[in-house]
Amino acid sequence: MKRLIVLIICLAIIIPCSSGCSQQNSLDPENPVTLTMWHVYGSQTTSPLNTIIDEFNRTVGKEYGITINVDSVTSSSAIDKALSAAASGEPGAAELPDLFTAYPRVVELIGEDSLLAWNDYFSEEELSLFNHEFLSEGYFDDKLLMLPIAKSTETLFINQTLYDRFSADTNTSIDTLSSFDDIFKVARNYYDWSDGQDFIQINDYYNYAYIGMKSYGSEFIRNNQLNLQDEAFERIWIPLAKTAIYGGICMNDGYAAAKWKTIDIIANTGSTADVLYQPEEVLYSDNTSEPITTLALPYPVFTDDFSAVVYRGGGLFAIKSDNELKNQAAYIFAKWLTEQDNNLNFVTQAGYLPVTDNAINSLFNDITIVEKENYRGVYEAVNKMNQEYTFYPLPLYNGSSDTQNDFENNVKTVLRNAHIQYAERISDGEDPELVLNELAESSLTKLRNLSAK
Repeated sequence: MKRLIVLIICLAIIIPCSSGCSQQNSLDPENPVTLTMWHVYGSQTTSPLNTIIDEFNRTVGKEYGITINVDSVTSSSAIDKALSAAASGEPGAAELPDLFTAYPRVVELIGEDSLLAWNDYFSEEELSLFNHEFLSEGYFDDKLLMLPIAKSTETLFINQTLYDRFSADTNTSIDTLSSFDDIFKVARNYYDWSDGQDFIQINDYYNYAYIGMKSYGSEFIRNNQLNLQDEAFERIWIPLAKTAIYGGICMNDGYAAAKWKTIDIIANTGSTADVLYQPEEVLYSDNTSEPITTLALPYPVFTDDFSAVVYRGGGLFAIKSDNELKNQAAYIFAKWLTEQDNNLNFVTQAGYLPVTDNAINSLFNDITIVEKENYRGVYEAVNKMNQEYTFYPLPLYNGSSDTQNDFENNVKTVLRNAHIQYAERISDGEDPELVLNELAESSLTKLRNLSAK
């Protein structure tokens, strides 16, 4: 009987446990494990995730012999390309990292069988703490391949210092910036007032169209394709096109934060994480600078009876290893990173939302835990949306990344060219209103044709 008990104990030690049992007992600081990582948090500035990874390495990682080594901090599109190159064995490609952050679309690049199923390691009780909607995005059939570690939504950012000057001269209250129709009117007024400076950059026209069409009871994506022939698309396109063609919306490529710095724009719609990159001062053409105050407002609405916004952000993936200790180490790090205090510490330094219900409630019950004033403003805007808006994830379908990139490029190309034509034609004496209406209609046709190719 004693021999049987000993045998059972030995088997329990040897066989890897799953579903949240104490896997860290197998790890030993005398035999350290190093995990490489690629992520997107802070590619243009000091990375808040790197900071908290350093804390993990000094504490829990040191205790169990785990080191997280960040090899790359870059954009999600760059990670997609690097992952695809590594997975397909392209010459000169880097090896796949042990951990990486990405969107669900990368699963088709790498293959489900190559990825760690987090639900083989997290217990049901541990997973129940996560926000259900955030967690559900990561499931592929019964495998949880993407673990949420931070989510964002979109807001409207304003350079309040310069807007106040414009407002004083034009009697244009900042309270009018609640709808896109109002923003387009303000953009034109600002364009005239500033002698041809753009007012705003819309960071994601795909998201604009996705929420805009929902506002009019339709869908931007149908049968895994853009639904641009729908009347609802025309309703959201024409006001945007007229303003962009007239002037006031920036159609150039590049990050909004860089354009803020040189006052090419004084507003943008974009991810709450944009606050991480916003400058604290602006630089004028004569090389003088000025400190600015920034303001975050809820995402603009399209109609009075429908308030909605996307929530966004990928998650944490792990390559499944033949070395079970690596899998266990990935679980321990992921569990530590998503625990309430650690997760709040990370996300509030980057303008993101935490991923467990308790952490979300803790943040919005006391926003004063956020140290920086401009960051607090972001969470105040998100809290208002949390009470009044419907949040939608972006649709996932084959080729969604390419479709989104092509749509963004086509919108900018069409409207940029139309703006140039408008300026040339009215300078030749044509009627501005007639030209504007004509170019807005023709821009719709051109966009539809480009997207159909």
